[in-house]
Amino acid sequence: MRMWNNAADIFRQLAEGVGQSGSPNFYATLVERLAAILGVEHVLVAAVAEQGMAETLAVWSNGALQANFTYSLSGTPCETALGREFCLYDCDVQLRFPNNSLLNELGAESYMGLPLLAADGSPVGLLSVLKNAPMHTDGLSSEILRIAAAQAGAELGRQKAEQALRKSEEVARESERRLDTLLNHLPGMAYRCLNDREWTMQLVSQGAEALTGYRPDELQGNRVISFAALIHPEDQDKLFKEVQSAIASKRPYRVVYRLQHRDGSHRWIWEQGQAVIDDAGEIVCLEGFISDVTDQQESQRVQNAVLQVASTVTTRVGDDYFQQLIATLVEVLEADAGFIALLHTSPQGSEEVYGQATTVSMVVEGKSLEQHTFALKESPSEQVVLEREAVVHDSPPLLLAGTLLPVRAWIGRRLDNANGEAIGVMMVFYRQPLTTNAFATSVLQILSTGAAAELERRRDHRHMHQLAYTDSTTGLPNRVRFMELLGTMWKEAHQREHGLSLLLLDIRRFKEVNDLHGHQVGDQLLITVADRLHRISHTAGSLARLSGDEFALLLVDADEDHVNDLIEQLRAVVTQPLHLERRVFHLDVSIGFAHYPQDVAKAGELFNAASIALHHAKRRENSICPYTQTMRYALQRRQLMSERLSAAISEQRLQLYFQPQVDLTNGRLTGAEALCRWHDAEWGWVSPGEFIPLAEERGLIRGLGDWVLEESARQLMAWGTQNKQALPGRLSINISAQQFADPELTQHIAQLTAGVPTNAISLELTESDFMRDLDQAVEITHAMRKAGYALSIDDFGTGYSSLAYLRRFATDALKIDISFVREMLDNRHDRTIVQTIIAMAQALEMKTVAEGVETQEQARLLAEMGCNEAQGYWFGRPLPADEFAAMWLSPA
Repeated sequence: MRMWNNAADIFRQLAEGVGQSGSPNFYATLVERLAAILGVEHVLVAAVAEQGMAETLAVWSNGALQANFTYSLSGTPCETALGREFCLYDCDVQLRFPNNSLLNELGAESYMGLPLLAADGSPVGLLSVLKNAPMHTDGLSSEILRIAAAQAGAELGRQKAEQALRKSEEVARESERRLDTLLNHLPGMAYRCLNDREWTMQLVSQGAEALTGYRPDELQGNRVISFAALIHPEDQDKLFKEVQSAIASKRPYRVVYRLQHRDGSHRWIWEQGQAVIDDAGEIVCLEGFISDVTDQQESQRVQNAVLQVASTVTTRVGDDYFQQLIATLVEVLEADAGFIALLHTSPQGSEEVYGQATTVSMVVEGKSLEQHTFALKESPSEQVVLEREAVVHDSPPLLLAGTLLPVRAWIGRRLDNANGEAIGVMMVFYRQPLTTNAFATSVLQILSTGAAAELERRRDHRHMHQLAYTDSTTGLPNRVRFMELLGTMWKEAHQREHGLSLLLLDIRRFKEVNDLHGHQVGDQLLITVADRLHRISHTAGSLARLSGDEFALLLVDADEDHVNDLIEQLRAVVTQPLHLERRVFHLDVSIGFAHYPQDVAKAGELFNAASIALHHAKRRENSICPYTQTMRYALQRRQLMSERLSAAISEQRLQLYFQPQVDLTNGRLTGAEALCRWHDAEWGWVSPGEFIPLAEERGLIRGLGDWVLEESARQLMAWGTQNKQALPGRLSINISAQQFADPELTQHIAQLTAGVPTNAISLELTESDFMRDLDQAVEITHAMRKAGYALSIDDFGTGYSSLAYLRRFATDALKIDISFVREMLDNRHDRTIVQTIIAMAQALEMKTVAEGVETQEQARLLAEMGCNEAQGYWFGRPLPADEFAAMWLSPA
């Protein structure tokens, strides 16, 4: 299965696809995103119907949404997927299910499916992906499908809960109609006069004893207790007024009230009645029919409460959803406080146990509180987690976690994910003891499914966000998150007219440690360095890890002194010795920084400016560099020069100049050095000291070196043809470090210089290039000598080679670096170095060539010291081929 290289991009795409729970396009967006992310042709989400059928909720096939359809699960891979956690047929799926016509119609070659689970763990649907080629899965694709299936299952569960709620409402309304009809045919009980607030009974049916616990004769005439005394105190006045109003308007009455049973419990009573009128038109008594509707009333009350809560959170998402849910729940249940909390597991031996919880939303006495983390042990939430549901009617006063509110009663419900695992709790609390709890527990039970699904969605969203925006090694924000943060903070700085500073840090020598000791040590090193940097910077700004060894720090409105002080602190903590696995590591850091608005005008320019400063910091000895405009101009010139140089090489618009090499004893020409020159149409002559290092840095030096070798060979052959006297001795050609890294260099040079005798070429290799890989250098130099090329070590004295290594190299000459020759007349130390190099060469039977000889005195002194040859302005400047030939190669 094709996966993108950047996992962060994948989880951002998935988060966008499942981010709007309740949206009518939820399933359509999900299947489209999954098809793009996983690189498959077909994705479908289906709900399980009755009698082994499935109804698709969204179908994506061959780049477009398709119409939904119903199909039989029998004989399909979907049937297998419903019976297991994860189902994969990586190839030949049509052969495995030959009777499944849908597979044939789609052209599917492979199949992967996951069941969608309800809160109780039962399968309610499935998510399937199909590919028209074999399917190759990995851990990332499995994680993507797991999250997608959990989200789709939660959404399907939410929809089913809504459907069940609507159906329940219809059932309740039908029950009400049927109850109304039934009550009209019940035997009645009569009361005395209109204004009797004691509701004195004249006639009581036998069913009264079941309702009240009192026999009919005990209720008649208030013999034991009056009927009014059994009516709940809160309902007495309302009930009396409603009945009197109905009688006054000469209409029947219908009332609902609570009646106390003899055992102390309360029941809900439905009473329908009317006045009894005598022949004279006078009201003599009231006739009423009563019935116990406690179950119906509680059900309706629960439904009304759930509807009230649901109506306030329908359009809410994320934190706002939970905040509104718990606020409305506390109000409806007449509680003093409530919260929804997310559970955290911690390792204990070989198992994961619930150790802490963090409130996602919390309301206390009508006010929303900030998130609070508390220990589960011996808390009311612990009982909820262990028992799934807990009710405490009265207990010694206990301070609610994170508050000063004393509570004596509480009701809680555990929130489980689709696999039945506890992920949170939902609880309400009371200052005073509880007398009843059926209503509250029913409401919590109904709402817990939706709350759990939203909590799981939120947790998965957090997980996806972490994967997308957090560096997995250090836990710091990654590059993507940092660039978003930079844009946000720049907008704020721009609007509020305050400054913004960006520091980029590069850990020096990290790659060396990583390569030498392995990634495990490298990761531990990064974690330690990140922790040190965070301890210094967490109060000052926002820290992130951008790449392997590069970190970034954003500072808001920091003055120059504060920035400089912080830079010194950061550098100090990085350079402290670092102990890992019985080793001690010594690191250093390069820091480049820039400021808004002093240096740049926009967020993107700020990052670019700090990057330029870091580039210069890496080249500086003190490793600290602020941004300047000069750096940008220099970088722009280098970029433009790189482009023009590349074009000049490919279009062969470079030139070779030749500088003579002479014998110091007689002044005769002994050879020449080929030097590359570049004349740009706009810039004119560009210094080799500028474009040669640039070519090495930008990877152009191999092409440049090949051109020099080919052009040198062409010129040598041309001189041999055009002049009676060809170049005496050898033509010296410089070989770069990147060229020298090629083990097949000798054969490569032979191909480029075909037609020229190898004894006509001397290859110059810089001393520092030899020391990069000594064994390979020895092998290459011996191969070159064997092929017939002469070899010289260029810029000798500036590197680190020793006499022992020189003996191993098959070289013919040492070229004394110009820096020593230039000062040797006035500086005794340089003169001593030159004399030492000449003596070393003589001991190794090598000749010496001095570079940069500009005066007669320098030439004379070098000859006296025993130097063999020299080149420099005293003997002749570098010249184009024709001018060089005219001056040095003309027949005598």
